[in-house]
Amino acid sequence: MDNMRPKKYRLYVDEVGDPGLGSVSVMAQRYFSLTGIFLELSYVDAVVHPELETLKRRHFANRIHADEPLILHRKEIINKKPPFESLRDADRCSAFDADLLGMVERFNYEAITVVLDKAEHKDKYAIWRYDPYHYCMTVLIERYARWLERHKHVGDVMAESRGGEADMRLKKSFRKLWENGTEWVSAGIVQSVLTSCELKLKKKDNNIAGLQLADIIAHPSCKYVLEQYGALEGQTRGNFGRRITEILVKAKYTRHPISGEIKGWGIKYLP
Repeated sequence: MDNMRPKKYRLYVDEVGDPGLGSVSVMAQRYFSLTGIFLELSYVDAVVHPELETLKRRHFANRIHADEPLILHRKEIINKKPPFESLRDADRCSAFDADLLGMVERFNYEAITVVLDKAEHKDKYAIWRYDPYHYCMTVLIERYARWLERHKHVGDVMAESRGGEADMRLKKSFRKLWENGTEWVSAGIVQSVLTSCELKLKKKDNNIAGLQLADIIAHPSCKYVLEQYGALEGQTRGNFGRRITEILVKAKYTRHPISGEIKGWGIKYLP
């Protein structure tokens, strides 16, 4: 009978951009994105966390202490800032990139990225406007819940803590979604597959493996979505980011169960 029990998954969520609806006139402020990756919890414990810790020890052993775990942050890695300054050496950087990309490809997870054009959102909803973070989260949860339902699994959701009032608003919004469902996914479905009405919020500094993996892929994935919908506006994706999105497109993005289509399933452009 144990083999019949549903597997427990967790959706780890990372954001790109500013969720505010203030200035949206420049590229850096115009788009907001959430990327979620979902993994089986026992797999995170047995494979993802230990392999990421091995990667850190292999490449940054002199920067690791039991009291201060090293946290993988994409921005610091790309810019080779402490504690990743050793990556300024071309050979070390190449070896690290190969190991990290190997894990991004080898790990067993699925990914969904939702991107909101805040300028179009403001124009479309001149009076009523959905908070960008909550809008993107709702679309993300709809796809995650449907995936859990199709595969007869259950799960919960963890996002990076933003602190203070923002966290309280996120928790309140998530509970409302769990209690009422959405326009496209009923409360019954949401409650049958999500094991908790509470959104888990953690700092990346807590050394959460899933949040670190989401951080690595979120920015390249956001740029890929913008490129696919003709919104990249002349910007290019770097080679490392392009290699990540090649992995996502090949095997990681959630797809239509019959056609295999990624658009609308593993990637979604709003409004």
